[in-house]
Amino acid sequence: MDWTREIDSYCERLDAGYWAEPVNAVTNAAFLIAAAVMGWRVRGAGLPLATALVWVLAAIGVGSYLFHTHAQVWSALADVGPILLFILIYIYAANRHFWGLSRLWSGLGVAAFFPYAAALVPLFQMVPGLGSSAGYAPVPLLILGYAAALRRRLPEVARGLAIGAGLLIASLAFRTLDGPLCGVVPFGTHFMWHVLNGAMLGWMIEVYRRHMVASGRRGR
Repeated sequence: MDWTREIDSYCERLDAGYWAEPVNAVTNAAFLIAAAVMGWRVRGAGLPLATALVWVLAAIGVGSYLFHTHAQVWSALADVGPILLFILIYIYAANRHFWGLSRLWSGLGVAAFFPYAAALVPLFQMVPGLGSSAGYAPVPLLILGYAAALRRRLPEVARGLAIGAGLLIASLAFRTLDGPLCGVVPFGTHFMWHVLNGAMLGWMIEVYRRHMVASGRRGR
């Protein structure tokens, strides 16, 4: 694999320069701001999973910044790797503390994400115009599934998850429209994926934090 192969994926990038995507690069601050806010909110709460999610959220911002400044294979992996890690940790936290499952069953639920995504991504790839956003599309569907299933057991959590899914769907829409609207918006719309996604990930941590505080629980 050529780790330094150049990748040109977004409307704003017109050359291989470091600052070829200034708007996309700078708006990764949304992830760091969200991480800073949530880091302050979970400090001293005895919530190791929430703390881990905060650090991964910060890593998402750094990885995405590297991708939008270097735009090579290695930086693409630095971009998507932390996102996947956030998803897996959150699934574990949701299984463990929203559903009260054992560590074993919570872990098996995490493992189930991979066949779930493998089955649905090809279906979403068949949706016209969705493009590379098909790889993310199973995630809001999964969140909505959890929200629906939890609506009677934990209605506040369910509402919070539904809001998170809505934010993610909106951010995916901007990510998907980056290419089609390139002629209208010269710097593209991908930057709104960063802004809304940063808010969404921070909110998802807040949903988990509120539940844990309200239930007086600490745990792993």
